[in-house]
Amino acid sequence: MTIFKAIFWIAIIAEMVIRAPISKKQRKEAKSEQRVSTQEKTLLGVLFLGMFFVPLIYSTTSWLDFANYSLPAWAGWLGTALMVCALVIFWRAHADLGLNWSPSLEIRKEHTLIKNGIFGYIRHPMYASQWVWVIAQPLLLQNWIAGFLNLLIFIPFYILRVRAEEQMMLDTFGDEYRKYIAETGAILPKGK
Repeated sequence: MTIFKAIFWIAIIAEMVIRAPISKKQRKEAKSEQRVSTQEKTLLGVLFLGMFFVPLIYSTTSWLDFANYSLPAWAGWLGTALMVCALVIFWRAHADLGLNWSPSLEIRKEHTLIKNGIFGYIRHPMYASQWVWVIAQPLLLQNWIAGFLNLLIFIPFYILRVRAEEQMMLDTFGDEYRKYIAETGAILPKGK
């Protein structure tokens, strides 16, 4: 395993460590609404393939070696820097959201609209983190399948999920969320 494959797996573990305490507490919280459709479950399952399962096969077997490519070392280090950025954004989003985070489209009974911290600049920092991740992944996993599959899966996931999530937030928070949309960017800060 190359150092860049190891860095990828350290990042996977870091995401699990960041999410674990909130996930454990969040499961105990009462939900007032869940919009978990078959499409949602399918998208999350396919995303798991591109982010975890296929990279695991690539990292532990030679099955995908036919699709390898080679980049200069600086590209792997750039991927490492991007992965660190992705993890910082991911951590900050979880820290600011707290129990308002959920793995799928859900509203808790005590749900509040978070507009502070990183959410004061962008509405979807977790997706911003994932965009940085899917750019870093092919720099770390230098394989046409294991490197790029996550990006190809994430694009439709992002388009469909954000649309549904924004609608759920509009349905829940109404004009307060409309004002928030006007003040913030989706994944990049809005110019003022």
